[in-house]
Amino acid sequence: MCGIVGYIGGRDVAPLLLEGLQRLEYRGYDSVGIAIHGSGTGRAAGLRTVKAKGRVRDLESRVPARFAGTAGIAHTRWATHGVPSDENAHPHQDASGRVAVVHNGIFDNAGELRARLSADGVEFASETDTEVLAHLIGRSQAPTLEERVREALGRIEGTYGVAVLHADFPDRIVVARNGSPVVLGIGEHEMLFASDVAALVSHTRQVVTLGDGEMATLKAGDYRTYTTEGSRTSATPTTVEWEAESYDMDGHDTYMHKEICEQADAVDRVLRGRIDDRFATVRLDGLNMDAREARAVRRVKILGCGSAYHAGLIGAQMIEELARVPADAEPASEFRYRNPVVDPDTLYVAVSQSGETYDTLAAVQELKRKGARVLGVVNVVGSAIARETDGGVYVHAGPEVCVVSTKCFTNTAVAFALLALHLGRVRDLSVADGRRIISGLRRLPAQITEVLAQEEAIAKLAAEYADATSMMFVGRVRGYPVAREASLKLKEVSYIHAEAYPASELKHGPLALIEPAVPTVAILPEDELLEKNRATLEEIRARGGRILAVAHAEQEKADHTIVVPRNEVELDPVLMGVPLQLLAYHTALALGRDIDRPRNLAKSVTVE
Repeated sequence: MCGIVGYIGGRDVAPLLLEGLQRLEYRGYDSVGIAIHGSGTGRAAGLRTVKAKGRVRDLESRVPARFAGTAGIAHTRWATHGVPSDENAHPHQDASGRVAVVHNGIFDNAGELRARLSADGVEFASETDTEVLAHLIGRSQAPTLEERVREALGRIEGTYGVAVLHADFPDRIVVARNGSPVVLGIGEHEMLFASDVAALVSHTRQVVTLGDGEMATLKAGDYRTYTTEGSRTSATPTTVEWEAESYDMDGHDTYMHKEICEQADAVDRVLRGRIDDRFATVRLDGLNMDAREARAVRRVKILGCGSAYHAGLIGAQMIEELARVPADAEPASEFRYRNPVVDPDTLYVAVSQSGETYDTLAAVQELKRKGARVLGVVNVVGSAIARETDGGVYVHAGPEVCVVSTKCFTNTAVAFALLALHLGRVRDLSVADGRRIISGLRRLPAQITEVLAQEEAIAKLAAEYADATSMMFVGRVRGYPVAREASLKLKEVSYIHAEAYPASELKHGPLALIEPAVPTVAILPEDELLEKNRATLEEIRARGGRILAVAHAEQEKADHTIVVPRNEVELDPVLMGVPLQLLAYHTALALGRDIDRPRNLAKSVTVE
């Protein structure tokens, strides 16, 4: 959620930190700050910090003209402990001002530690849990910075990605990870680190991702990694596949618009090299499952949060239809707390764009502890979920910067189509049906382009519906997950209240809400349920409700229809979600919302 960036080397650090913070703005934040080892003598020496409630531009205006140094840490904060304010912004310092700390995550026992420190005479300058760590490090008498940080972290319970500067150790920065990402960037006689490679790729593409319980010491010329107990670890650098230009807007006004428009190319990437025409199937070598193991699967359980969960609902439907294996999806945030029965014949699939979603990662860890087989469907190579699972599928959507997910959601749904086809073909799915699905998959990029060509018309519809105070989204079976995701998109980015229901459930309560001021978006694929869906439109019209249909042909019972090209019935949900992303985008645009950074939200949710 929060963002961390840091640097040690020979260059002036403040401009680098500010640039890195700008690259991390998409993660969601409410305050910002930097700390540097000041070069020179007198007031310019030692640690110097600048903090601000608000955006990076607010911080930039406060940075003094002479703010020189060659080592520093910076942070964008998403409030947990304490309201957004200058005082609660990171970095936090100890009483002496010789320690500076930035932190992503939550310290669960911060209240207890804070009470003990207060009893010992420590005066706190903020309401945050992070300040506790600064004081613990500052009070340590251990001979090295590494030992001081390890000693302090030994008293901490909770999740963290932390970075520590100390005035007495100007040649190094110490970082540590437990449940919140920390990535090291290896440069020429310089080292960088961040919570996301987005802050690193303009300087280096050689990275090392820390694992949970791992620390690192960074100096200008080298680095070393070790556990929180002090044992050395071996860190092998990898090359980031995305270029710095991937994070630019490329002429678009917002990242959301850019990423919606990139979906045809993104879907082409997730398909590339995976289709096996000879056997009418796909190659998913990353699953690390042979045909015998795949046939032994008796149930599939998909876990994710937010849009990842909704993609999992689509995936479960595809797996049941194509592989004839019972499948369902569940929010990972609920699964991890309900003491679930873990079945050895069930294949568990964890879904996350970032691969770092804490609730999903915690569910994976609990499943692994109980001996389950877990696959990952993630976008970020080398992420925590990718490393902790037994195998999986990368969705290859490319960097997704906007807080709300669009292209990654679509690619994840396509990745589930690949998984469903693979499981189906090792079981009872015929060659003819395999070829039919492959043909449908290959048509998707061109059909997405066809949908996007309707943007101007969809923008006009958005202007008509932007006055709604609430909207209803309905669909049956294949259409219902699309309705769920479309409802989420609208509320995330426009702040219009929206609810999604199975169309068959309307008469069981939600019809009470239908009136002219509450429009309904109805998902109507041309499948065996089309006539039942049309009957739902009649129910809504009879109660004075306005209707926007998403269908394969004009619907006479609807006020407006967005016509989507027809694919195979199993793949239709992939296409029907795309125009509703545009609807949410243009509704938000009409209402003047901060589209890339919706209020109260963050891109990568690395806390509970």
